[in-house]
Amino acid sequence: MAKRYHLAELNIAEALHPMDDARMDGFTSRINAINAMSDRADGFVWRLVDDDPDTDGALDFRPFLNPNMLVNMSVWQDVQSLYQFVYKTVHAKLISDRKDWFSLLRSHSTVLWWIEAGTVPTIEEAKAKLEQLDKTGPSPDAFTFANTFSADRKPLDWRRPEKDCA
Repeated sequence: MAKRYHLAELNIAEALHPMDDARMDGFTSRINAINAMSDRADGFVWRLVDDDPDTDGALDFRPFLNPNMLVNMSVWQDVQSLYQFVYKTVHAKLISDRKDWFSLLRSHSTVLWWIEAGTVPTIEEAKAKLEQLDKTGPSPDAFTFANTFSADRKPLDWRRPEKDCA
């Protein structure tokens, strides 16, 4: 039986203000609804959550030296499912408004990579993938939506219908 793979993703953002600052309300007030929507999205598998009872997200994780750097990490069945959620739902409004809450990063803010189905990526693994992407550019081990690879390490034009992208 062939191994099955899922798509892992990490995205980071540097907050312009503390999370409890009123200037972040446009972002923080939508987190629970957006996360609930992701949990119901086609192709969703898993996402990182913290222990904060007031939010359904991962705002308490600070794995970078910069205390304003937020992380979001999730796992999806395939590239198309993640792309559909990120850019074709109300989530896209958060992206279009991000300049109100987040600084422009000099590094990549998102990295994608394949993991064996049934495994959960770690924050350390995700940080290493992001660092690899920043250092060497897109590769089968760490890539972007614009430069995607299949689980069998071949360049993938995922916007075209294919039988199996994972």
